[in-house]
Amino acid sequence: MQMPPALDIEQLKAASFVDKKENLILYGLVGTGKSHLATAIGVAACSSGKRVRFFRTASLVNQLSESKAKGELKRFMKLIEKTDLLICDEWGYIPFEKEGSQLLFQVISECYERRSVIITTNLEFSKWNGIFYDEKLTSAIIDRLVHHSHLLVYTGPSHRLTHSTMKSQ
Repeated sequence: MQMPPALDIEQLKAASFVDKKENLILYGLVGTGKSHLATAIGVAACSSGKRVRFFRTASLVNQLSESKAKGELKRFMKLIEKTDLLICDEWGYIPFEKEGSQLLFQVISECYERRSVIITTNLEFSKWNGIFYDEKLTSAIIDRLVHHSHLLVYTGPSHRLTHSTMKSQ
């Protein structure tokens, strides 16, 4: 993993970026440890008294859509508002329909400069339009996420493939 110069391991362990309302974007190939680190940071943040919510991004969008359909979107958004750190895992693995994209934008917009977000993704920014299918919406999401963000880049082979039990057979 490549750490940005403005961030170090101790800051990640202490989740101090959350106090500054900064974001982390963990980008890299599948199986390189992005979700593992996001979870560890979430646990550390909880241990220091911060309120954390972890979602697989597709699940978050589904919950947003279901809440809207039931007329309970405001209540679901209140849960997000009470969060110090929102973790969106597997960002971009599944493209969203228009309503899902708009709802996810609403969440990111609500978080902007009010709480921290961690995104794990294997897609570079230039490919995010394939998730949201709307260039203006994609640009607005990227703009809000990267403004106060640190990019951690993961390289190397998949940990799961390297340590697969099938490999020894």
